[in-house]
Amino acid sequence: FIATAFFSSIVIGITELTSEKVKANQMLAFENAVLSVLPGLYEEKANRLELHNRFNKEVSAPDELSAGAYTIRQNGKITAYALPIAGQGFWAPIKGIIGIEADKKTIIAIAFYQQNETPGLGAEIAQPKFRNQFKGKIISAGDKPLGIKRPGAELVASDVHAVTGATQTSVRLEKIINDALKDWLSKVAKKDMEK
Repeated sequence: FIATAFFSSIVIGITELTSEKVKANQMLAFENAVLSVLPGLYEEKANRLELHNRFNKEVSAPDELSAGAYTIRQNGKITAYALPIAGQGFWAPIKGIIGIEADKKTIIAIAFYQQNETPGLGAEIAQPKFRNQFKGKIISAGDKPLGIKRPGAELVASDVHAVTGATQTSVRLEKIINDALKDWLSKVAKKDMEK
């Protein structure tokens, strides 16, 4: 009992000492994901401080006009949106960002800053081979703005192929993406009607 209490106290102490650093790293991962889906903002060679400063300078926080998405603006006009997505994956929460053109229909990119899916299977959602499929995809109207189809299936303008062997991750990711897009699109439509 004494040994357990002693070592538990050490683990708790280390957790408390590092909690601020963990939060800072989580925020940097989020900022990098936002920058990576917005055109012209992410540079792989830039250091963390440069990226953090670029995020603070170039990216606008969500407001009523953006309906909950981060934005970049030129001359007061929104030129792109960065929509946060989050939900339960197969094993753990998946969090990411979808970049959307100012037309509110065309996908720029997708990035993930938190996921703990099975390495070599579901975790492949974070790899360029999967993510690059989203570039230029068109958000369709209806209940399924984007589709994730089985590998080899025929695709339309709003579909991408799933990761081979990661059916549950793909199904859950599709739901996460579509729930976020449907919610955002309904808010955007409401704002557009109010204008």
